[in-house]
Parts: sequence; C-alpha cells; structure tokens
Amino acid sequence: MVLVAVFGVALLIAVLLSGLAARTVLSTSLLFLVSGALVSDGFLGLIHITPDSEIVSVTADLALFAVLFTDGMHVSFPKLRENWRSPARALGLGMPLAFLGTALVTHYLVDLDWTTSFLVGAVLAPTDPVFASAIVGRKEVPARLRQLLNVESGINDGLALPLVLILIAAAGPTAGHADASLAKIALELGLGLALGVLLPLLVNGLVRFRLLGSEPKLQPLLPLAIGIILYGLCHLTHANPYLAAFSAGAVLTAASPEAKSAFEPLGEALAELAKFAALLVFGALLTPQLFGGMSLGGYVAVVLAIVLIRPASLLLSLIGTRFDRREKLVAAWFGPKGFASVVYGLLVLQSGIPQGHEAYTLIAVCIATSIIAHSSTDVPIARLFHVEDLTGIPAERDQDEATVPRTKETGHVRT
Repeated sequence: MVLVAVFGVALLIAVLLSGLAARTVLSTSLLFLVSGALVSDGFLGLIHITPDSEIVSVTADLALFAVLFTDGMHVSFPKLRENWRSPARALGLGMPLAFLGTALVTHYLVDLDWTTSFLVGAVLAPTDPVFASAIVGRKEVPARLRQLLNVESGINDGLALPLVLILIAAAGPTAGHADASLAKIALELGLGLALGVLLPLLVNGLVRFRLLGSEPKLQPLLPLAIGIILYGLCHLTHANPYLAAFSAGAVLTAASPEAKSAFEPLGEALAELAKFAALLVFGALLTPQLFGGMSLGGYVAVVLAIVLIRPASLLLSLIGTRFDRREKLVAAWFGPKGFASVVYGLLVLQSGIPQGHEAYTLIAVCIATSIIAHSSTDVPIARLFHVEDLTGIPAERDQDEATVPRTKETGHVRT
C-alpha cells in the first residue's frame, strides 16, 4: 500500500505541475523516476523492490504493451506507403549500426566478453519516443518526422527481441542451442503478428452485424477490450505481445477510424498511467549501490551510446532522404531507451549468464540517463518547429501578440 500511496502523491504532483512541465525542461517522467528512487532502499527505505521482484517485470511489460498499442494507432498506412523508405532505412541501417556501435564500446570500455557486449547492444538498440511526446504527438511537427520516429520505435522492439533471446542463449548454460531457439522465436513473432492483425479485424466484423454494436458512451471500451484480450492471448500462447500490440493498434485504426477516435483519449490516459507506474517501480531499482557499482568506462560507454552512437547511426541512415538538416538532427537525437530496454534488461539479469549483473547495471544506468536527457529536452527542441502550446494551458505571450490567433491544440500532454 505504501507504493500505491506514493504513486498517488506523485500522480497528483505531476498533474499539478504538468502545465509548467509543458513549457520548461521539467519532466513528469523524471518526477516518477526520482520518486521511486527516493522511497526505495537506497534512500528512505519505504518500499523494498529488487530486480527479481514480480512487480518490476509485470509493470514494465504492461506499460510497454499499452504504449505500443496506442502508438500503433498513430500509424497511417496510406502515409506509410508514401514514406516507407525513411523508416526502412532507420530500421535496416540505423538500428544495426547502433547495435554494433554499442557493442564495441561496451566490449572495449566495460571489458565484457563479446557475446555479452553484443547482448547489451541488442537490449539498448530499441528506441521509445514516448519520452519525447512533445515531438511525436504534435501536429505542428512535420508529419514525416513524426511518422519516422513512431514507426521506428513501434517495430524495433519486436526486431530486437529475437536477437536478445538468441544472445542470452549463446552467453548462458544453453549456449550451442541457439539454432533450436531461433525457430521458437520466429514462431512467437509470427503468432504475435497474426493475433495483432486478426483480432481487431474479427471484432470489427462483429460490430457490423445489425444486432450488435455499442452505445456511444461505451464505444471507448471496445478497443480496450481488444487490448485486454490480446494481452491475455499473447501470454497464454507465448506469442510476442509487443509486436501484437503495435500491429493491433495500426490495424484497428485502418479498419475502424471511428473506434480509434472514440478510444484515443482513454487510451492515451491509460498508457500514461501504465508508463508512470513502471517509471516509479524502475526508479526504485536505481539505488546508489547500482550507480556506484559501475566503472568509469561504463559511464563513458553510456554517454557515447546516447550522444554519439545513436545520433551518428541514424544520421548515416538518413543520408539522401528528403529530410532537411533540422529534421535529421531532431530524429537523430530522439532515440530514448524505454520500456522495451527495461524488459529486455530484466531478461538479461534473470537469465543467470556469467556477466549478467554487470550487463544489467550498464543497461539500467543507460536507460535512466536516457530518460533524463530526452524527456528534459523535448520541449525546447519542439519549439524549433514553432510549437507554442504543449498542453491545454496557453503559453505566456507579450501584450502585442495577444490578438494573434493561436495554433490549434491537439490535446497531448508532455511527459
């Protein structure tokens, strides 16, 4: 109950400060992260959470599923068909380059063996723009830039998972059986994709029956029901829930735009709650012992992964595209490490591989640093695209600007 009370207090403070956070570098994501750290064993000792606690994996899993489900709803298949080359470059070239670059600095600066170093690279390769919602969620930001970041983040989680599982098998007691695991991983991914596509189509077909359909006040619950069923089915069948969530959101939007419109406010709120809960729990793992247990080389590797490897990898992948210089720089910077990396990092820690603890420490510190860096810089960078109102609260203006019409709000709240 202490954790629930702390969450409620942090949520209240976040709501009260959200208007200020939307116009400054203050971040509500950082608030939950710090709140979790303060009440943990490392400081006040009010709650006791360890990396092997079930609440850690459950909250991270639910948060990632919820975020990907709502992210998938922002995908427009017609626009994606017109602008598929840039996301394909980011996934096909930028992501592998970031994976290899992270593995190299991990091996040479942290002194992990090659297999574990590549494992760290695979865990930290996925990006999560939920921590840069002032960029991805703003209509004033060029649509092709938002589409690039959204599609990249939604798909790279599923692409990284097979490699993570194979490298865990190669680094641990099951080394030598990676080929056997590959077929199982492919089956899980395929099943996740199939469930994510078929379930929304099936439900959409049922709604079209004359005797079926929902009252207006219950319409937002239809996509929610799809998400709950999909989450349960994925865990019962061992299908990949993350690929299923993203594909289900995208298919639901394409099949039933009205369902997407009805669910969007509720879905965004639920995804925010799940994200905040996961951040609070993850913050409880960020003890002084964790940060003190990492070498200087580890900190250098973290900085390089965030400020050099990701930006350089994506910039190289976008050479020759129609993005202008400003758009390329913004896309390159916003490569935050989020809930996919949290989930995969916990898999590494719980796998029992020889250097698993050292790898997890590096992963956790990199995620925490990324959340702080990216969630605190989204608003200033969004303003490069002349974004003024980042919440429903008007920004301050000079007297001579009072009569100038304001940009239409989209309703997104910065996190």
